[in-house]
Amino acid sequence: MSPRRVLREWKAQCIEGAMFAAATLWFNGERPLLLDLKSVERDQDHVLALFKHYGHWGAISKTNHGVLRYREPVYKTVRELTMSYFHEYFLDDGKKTLRSFSKPFDLRKFKSRGWMTTEENLWYISEALDAMPHYPILTRKMLAGLRRADPIEIKIGKITQWKT
Repeated sequence: MSPRRVLREWKAQCIEGAMFAAATLWFNGERPLLLDLKSVERDQDHVLALFKHYGHWGAISKTNHGVLRYREPVYKTVRELTMSYFHEYFLDDGKKTLRSFSKPFDLRKFKSRGWMTTEENLWYISEALDAMPHYPILTRKMLAGLRRADPIEIKIGKITQWKT
């Protein structure tokens, strides 16, 4: 949904929340940037709105879980910011699932399509973001040596703000 629809319907998934945040950032003089975090097939990808202050990256994210949210602008690179999500990105069995990230995706390229106010669904943005090159974050050796999240981490990861 467009940011306008998000405001009206008062609900959003992560990509809609990220687009809403990106629109707000753009309104306030920042570039409207998204970042796509890809996981293994069994898990869900995640989309963030990116911003840069004083040469460092931060992110705004919408999620029901407490750990995949806002990041302060303290990261020198987008990869470094991405890695701040790595340890909290796991399945119920503790398997770490974050695998790659996109480069910053500028929503200004879709200005003429009215993405901020349209009543139409914005699947074309999701598809374009998904089609971008993504950078792997693990080598095969790293992947083979990953530790699973332990029981307390899994318990913390299940804390949600809203009932589903």
